[in-house]
Amino acid sequence: MWIIVEAITTTMLLTITTTHQPATDLGYLLQKNPGRFQTFNLSFGRAHVFYPRRDHERCTVALLVEVDPIQLVRGKDGAAADSFTLQHYVNDRPYAASSFLSVAMNDVFRTAFTGRSKDRQELADQASPLQAHVAALPARGGEGMIHRLFAPLGYEVCAESGPSDERFPEWGESRYFQVDLSGKVRLRDLLSHLYVLMPVLDDDKHYWVGQDEIDKLLRHGHEWLPAHPERQLIASRYLARQRTLTLEALARLSEDDADPDEAEEVHSREEEIVEERISLHEQRHGAVLASLRAQGARSVVDL
Repeated sequence: MWIIVEAITTTMLLTITTTHQPATDLGYLLQKNPGRFQTFNLSFGRAHVFYPRRDHERCTVALLVEVDPIQLVRGKDGAAADSFTLQHYVNDRPYAASSFLSVAMNDVFRTAFTGRSKDRQELADQASPLQAHVAALPARGGEGMIHRLFAPLGYEVCAESGPSDERFPEWGESRYFQVDLSGKVRLRDLLSHLYVLMPVLDDDKHYWVGQDEIDKLLRHGHEWLPAHPERQLIASRYLARQRTLTLEALARLSEDDADPDEAEEVHSREEEIVEERISLHEQRHGAVLASLRAQGARSVVDL
């Protein structure tokens, strides 16, 4: 008997809109032609860039990321999966705005992250009215955490969620939010804020977090993170709560005289309040992951 399985890709979406006129100058900053539909191959799927609206008054660019859940399990070389459990195939990674979206942003908008523009450098260096919309952003800590992370950066924040399932109200509110950020900022700053804070809100990454993640955090956050009131929390979550990495990152980020151990203890108490909502199932998974990380494990055999 033959069983045919159709690989289904699912998507995550980010849009960025400007009302700076001429609005189509956004294409020069992103190095992406507003008149073209472009596709980029990623290690975990594909990314598409297109402009739903492009005129003099308003221009919107969309980044649509298709994640192949089968490819995630098999790996780049198409090797057999390391587990036969359904959890590898049925999870929120293909549609939740997470580290996958951050990686796609960095790959597709690499030049914009640097703030360089061959034709519009003066515009790249100035703050412009920008709006970002992120669909299905998971937030450990809920709506309040979204505001705590983005509001200090000068954004007007709107985060909307709903019930996990309208048929089962006892399941409570969904942890996924539609988030709109608006403010007058440089494009490279907006991209850096999203790149760092989306996986911080998700509190999970799809790849191993090691020493090189400190360099990524500093590269994308050195201009704004030292002054952020939640910098300890951001560093801790971004670095998968590895204490040694977190303390090193904080020491390199700031020359403040504040004791990083004392600051970490304060934010650990805040995290305990947030984690009271986490299910027992998630806590068990967290305990296992923490133990593996403490042992320095880089691979796991699931029997």
